[in-house]
Amino acid sequence: MALTERQNEILKRLKENKTAGVNELAEELYVSEATIRRDLAEMKNMGLIERSHGGAILPENAEEISIFFRMEKNANEKERAVTKALPHIPTFKSAFIDSSSTALALVERLDMNFKTVVTNSLPTALQLSKKPNVNLIMLGGNVQFNTNSTTGSWTARQLEDFSFDLMISSCAAVIGGATYERSLDQKELKRAAFLQCAKRVLIIDHTKFNAHGTYRLAGLNEYDLVVTDAPPPEGLDTSGTKLIY
Repeated sequence: MALTERQNEILKRLKENKTAGVNELAEELYVSEATIRRDLAEMKNMGLIERSHGGAILPENAEEISIFFRMEKNANEKERAVTKALPHIPTFKSAFIDSSSTALALVERLDMNFKTVVTNSLPTALQLSKKPNVNLIMLGGNVQFNTNSTTGSWTARQLEDFSFDLMISSCAAVIGGATYERSLDQKELKRAAFLQCAKRVLIIDHTKFNAHGTYRLAGLNEYDLVVTDAPPPEGLDTSGTKLIY
């Protein structure tokens, strides 16, 4: 489910003030309180907010956007990026697959027969569990409601016990020739996987070039392959990067 213009405005106000009341939002957005309550209920179901008495607040991990929202957002762009990536995925027997909606889209189309796959993503694990010939390993840890994934220091430490042929991942943002995440937990987890993989593939849609991320993960030139659905913006440092668009 995609956010409406009004719901986007509610989210913007919450990011600025951390909390907002139903009465206040109704007055500012010129709609009824019942309409605001319906909006807030939908946004809560997407994992974007938490309800409070008389209004809404941002959850502690608000920077991590709901997996259900991410699956819908820019879906066509992600499909184009995945389609471009498919012919270029290196041969592998073992892989770490992150909790991004883009990686999930790839998994649904990639031949995973007789592969060992480790993931922290519940939707990816569920998808792969339907395939009889996949050796699937789900990382343990704290399950985040909005991302439907396991995270935390223990989750990251588990990756030290693996050696992967391939890492398939996306990121929250690309800034100045490097990838960024919105949460420290995601950054630490992906960096731990990064260090255990022989080859690393990054798949992103072009909106990541204008997105926000706080925690630097890696330079684009540290990936063996970067695939996106459209040319990167002028001035972006892609030197030393194998880039497909």
